[in-house]
Amino acid sequence: MSAATVIPAESATRVAHGPGAKLRWAVSDTLALANRNLINYVRIPEALFFSSVQPVMFVLLFRYVFGGAIHPTGVSYVDYLIPGIFVQTVAFGAIATAIGLAEDLQKGIIERFRALPMARSAVLAGRTVADLVRNVVVALLITGVGYAVGFRVQTGVLPFIAGLALILFFAYALSWGFAFIGLSAPNSETAQVMAFPLLFPLTFASSAFVQVNTMPHWLQGFAGHQPFTIVINATRALMLGGPTATLVWQSLAWSIGIIVVLAPLAVRRYRRST
Repeated sequence: MSAATVIPAESATRVAHGPGAKLRWAVSDTLALANRNLINYVRIPEALFFSSVQPVMFVLLFRYVFGGAIHPTGVSYVDYLIPGIFVQTVAFGAIATAIGLAEDLQKGIIERFRALPMARSAVLAGRTVADLVRNVVVALLITGVGYAVGFRVQTGVLPFIAGLALILFFAYALSWGFAFIGLSAPNSETAQVMAFPLLFPLTFASSAFVQVNTMPHWLQGFAGHQPFTIVINATRALMLGGPTATLVWQSLAWSIGIIVVLAPLAVRRYRRST
């Protein structure tokens, strides 16, 4: 009975304070749901494994198994590799957005959120913000592991931070695309199955692990112009040196374009799903 009286009173309070209060409530709700999602990551061992152990395994695998056979032009393979690992890891980590939303939708949790006096935008925004925070932690982990296996930044601290920021922005953009997938899937298993066929060609048919000019000619056109390659090359330029302006602008354009196209689709799907 008390819940039935509290919710309308809270809703009336929010409306009464005007647009400024609505924005503050939306931010507060987003942060609350982001915190809830981050706690879920800690409580689910599989999420911790995917977020931490998986990128470490990729670094060690490519550094010590394939590193002796791959010789990129003008740079050591470990320095060439780590920027690609950064992008590959945050891209694969974006699957957590799809899985988490599919689980919430399947269990009826999103319907419960709708019954609460909270901003509807907070459900998707909270999820993507939580994934952004997780990616920050993962990026720091990869940095430490990379330095342990020989990776060295050639340009300085500020360009390196700019490279990480570029990667995190791209990861945030991808999260909106996977939010759409998660809301479209009937369950979390299907969401994961839907996500991997999109990520594998974009990740491995890119400049993440080998130079594009070593690929078959028919594949080079796709690999050289797809967004993963653009972001990876921009990150390499910022961390290792070389022309950066064009690559950085192209990377930002891809990230902004992904958000502009996929965020409205995710919001529309969220409204229809609930």
